[in-house]
Amino acid sequence: MEEQPIKNAVHIVEIPVTGDGACPDGGNTEVAAFLDKAAEAESSGSHPLGEIAGSAGHLLLLKLWQREESRLGRRACALEALMDAARRDAFYLCAAFLAFHGLSLALLFAASVSASAVSPPAEQRAACCSRWWVPSSLSLVASLALAAAVQLRVCAYWRASRRLRRERGDARALARCVQELRMKGAAFDLSKEPQYGVTRAKCASVEGAGAWGPLRWCYQNIVAACLLAVAAATMCSGKFILCS
Repeated sequence: MEEQPIKNAVHIVEIPVTGDGACPDGGNTEVAAFLDKAAEAESSGSHPLGEIAGSAGHLLLLKLWQREESRLGRRACALEALMDAARRDAFYLCAAFLAFHGLSLALLFAASVSASAVSPPAEQRAACCSRWWVPSSLSLVASLALAAAVQLRVCAYWRASRRLRRERGDARALARCVQELRMKGAAFDLSKEPQYGVTRAKCASVEGAGAWGPLRWCYQNIVAACLLAVAAATMCSGKFILCS
């Protein structure tokens, strides 16, 4: 008993795209290749691809959506690179912050020891305590500058993260439409568009429901809070070193 061909088999045909969506040979080579593969798919019982190849509107829509998929993929890669750069810069700035405060405390301790060796302890303690605010003020200014730089890079990271989430949502919505077009063929409604706004609203609602607002704010700004806490502790330690 001969096997009957499967009528509902789905054959997915990718149309290559180069550059910013431009066809390498003006689109003629792509269309010819697509028509050949669609003819093979139609002979094997897959009618949707043959219908798409025979309909100029559906074929053009498929090509446009594939170009849009390529563009969204490039934008997602650029956002991921931006997030990596922001994370790396924030790490280097935090390392510089800690190194600065470690060096400042070491210099204060060395200055206190050297001054106590050349003058009586009581006079040294009074002189140091009267000028403790000078190094503390310099340390505070440098700490605020470094903390602000770190916070800027952290904010850039979270902005890129939100944009990347939206881009991925748009890519998923577009992929669903492309898959539906390949499945339905000429029966696909050409007026249908990817639901970009609905996908973004769903992402925003999930983000808002998944985390409490103040808790999310604390999570996104915990790095700057830790740096400010270290700066305050360093100021107190500097005064203790100079006055003890």
